[in-house]
Amino acid sequence: MAKVRVRFTFASELIQEPIIWSLGREFELVTNIRRANVEEDQGWVVLELEGAQDEVDRGISWVTSKGVRVDPVPGDVIEG
Repeated sequence: MAKVRVRFTFASELIQEPIIWSLGREFELVTNIRRANVEEDQGWVVLELEGAQDEVDRGISWVTSKGVRVDPVPGDVIEG
């Protein structure tokens, strides 16, 4: 099992798409949202993905193909 912290940045046209829900369902990943911010023109979320490493990799590739920017989050995520 792998646990990866990432930040997704969504363009305005993707904010209302169920991308995180679909990611969890289609790739059998646990998606724990740690922080999020949604504005009119852009939104972002820091989340922890947990599951088989190959499924995490496939899921991140799928999200990227949808037009979401994916950046790694180093270290611990501070909630608040």
